[in-house]
Amino acid sequence: MWRTRALVGLLASLALGLGAAGQATAARAGLPPVVSQVPTSEKVVFLTIDDGWYHDPEVARTLTDKRVPVSLFLLPGATSYDTGYFTGLVDEGRATVENHTVNHPDLTTLDAAGKDAEVCGAGEQLQSVFGRTPKLLRPPYGTYDDNVRLAAKACGVKALVTWTHDFTTWGETPATPRLAAGDIVLLHFTPTLGADLKRALDAAKAAGLKPAPLMPHLKAAGLV
Repeated sequence: MWRTRALVGLLASLALGLGAAGQATAARAGLPPVVSQVPTSEKVVFLTIDDGWYHDPEVARTLTDKRVPVSLFLLPGATSYDTGYFTGLVDEGRATVENHTVNHPDLTTLDAAGKDAEVCGAGEQLQSVFGRTPKLLRPPYGTYDDNVRLAAKACGVKALVTWTHDFTTWGETPATPRLAAGDIVLLHFTPTLGADLKRALDAAKAAGLKPAPLMPHLKAAGLV
């Protein structure tokens, strides 16, 4: 595995130095796609929740009791002090755990070794806890370039997932957008998650959409 990572790191370094030529090399390398909306004819929407620092039991009950499909892009450190909160969501509901790096850096600022440590390191830690290696990566802050995609590929990532709409309350409640089929909704494990999740579920219902699991629809769209 390390040899593969080292080779990808070398390619990433070359791409940095070659500019446009490096980008072409990266494209030929079969990089994982970056997905902000899933092309689908089904009336579905995809809920994703990032980080994991605030563990609201009411949110867990809502997700579990209503069996809401959700992708959790978790930081290993945010799960380590209350692992049962997340294993309960996975075991009892329809939640899957995906990669959000170890320390939430802007991956584009790191060298190849740093990218490897953040992406592969998070995948390995989450696999040891949840028994499954994440196949999706949400790059922190939604920032990425072809070198990030190269590094993600070496870590077994099949797609980078960003978002269509952010429903997180950052200081003040954002305007609620009109959701469309295939939209990816971003939420965070913050003290406002309960209210933010309700707004997202209400918006989905108003648009005639149902939350759906992300990975099967990425596969159906030929993206992974």
